[in-house]
Amino acid sequence: QGAVKRQALYACSTCTPPGAEPAGICLACSYECHGTHRLFELYTKRNFRCDCGNSKFKNLQCKLLPEKGKVNSGNKYNDNFYGLYCTCKRPYPDPEDEIPDEMIQCIVCEDWFHGRHLGAVPPESGDFHEMVCQACMKHCHFLWAYASQLAVFLLVGMYLPVPPLTKANSLEDEGIVLKVEENEEQKKEIKKESGVEHHDTKEEKQSEQFNEPSTSSGYCSKFLQKSDMEIAETTSEFSFCKLKELQSKPFVKKDTATFWPSNWRSKLCTCEECLKMYSELEVQFLTDECDTVLAYENKGTSDQETERRDPLMDTLNSMNRVQQVELICEYNDLKTELTDYLRRFADEGTVVKREDIQHFFEEFQSRKRRRTNRMQYYCS
Repeated sequence: QGAVKRQALYACSTCTPPGAEPAGICLACSYECHGTHRLFELYTKRNFRCDCGNSKFKNLQCKLLPEKGKVNSGNKYNDNFYGLYCTCKRPYPDPEDEIPDEMIQCIVCEDWFHGRHLGAVPPESGDFHEMVCQACMKHCHFLWAYASQLAVFLLVGMYLPVPPLTKANSLEDEGIVLKVEENEEQKKEIKKESGVEHHDTKEEKQSEQFNEPSTSSGYCSKFLQKSDMEIAETTSEFSFCKLKELQSKPFVKKDTATFWPSNWRSKLCTCEECLKMYSELEVQFLTDECDTVLAYENKGTSDQETERRDPLMDTLNSMNRVQQVELICEYNDLKTELTDYLRRFADEGTVVKREDIQHFFEEFQSRKRRRTNRMQYYCS
């Protein structure tokens, strides 16, 4: 299927030992092509195509799709493909690590990190859905402007969001304060509080409207001044950018990971300039709610619920009484014979393959024909 949007992956240390090129295999190939090999789980990765049988595997051909390209240039690899995780580059589980600590996956680089190696203490309540590690926060520097409004995490005794500030020295000991200048609205509020009412003339308002200061980001065009994270209507004269508005306010940058609630991606700006920035940083997936691991898990749960619906009962409800009795008898025969057939594989600990199932149904149909060819008796 090419690069799958998100799928569970495995690495085979038997075929690609340390020192060899990293490679990832899909769930199906882990059963069909590497059933007796030493595998370790990579959990889920985005936009990845199975490497099984390509040039990275010297003596193995994929049984499911023998004709594969030599390499998958779109795949991204890291130390996870050698069974190493976090900044400490240790395996998981680590037999030498005696400190109980859960691991959390970064949603940008998709590496896994010990909670104690994130530079920030994960919320004890676990009330967050996604994490961005320290290195990825440096790469995606624009996220710090959003963190002041959206992130849920502890910074050395200080919770975000950061309250509005007018002086830089109040956060000198905590981090780097950016854009601390008072904007026009803040100046108006200060004047109102001091009892001085400010009245703009029509000319002054027009001057302010068409001469707003630009930020140093260079990514966003003109915007309408609104309250924090408020979505403004786009007009023919202005293109509203939530990021530029947030960057015009004071916020703190730290050398830490950040933790985010479930709906934070929907709050990211999607103006033309921001979309260009995401593309340049190769993080376009951040605006895709379906990219999350939670969405992947929910889809799996939904598929399982669909599979749990009893097709037999749905079929029976559409039949008359005679058809129902005949179908139930056939179903019970199939269930008994299939259970006995599969029990042998379970007892021997072997994998059931496609040809095994085909062989069973061929034999089952053969036995059924022999039964129906005999004399049949009907009640008058």
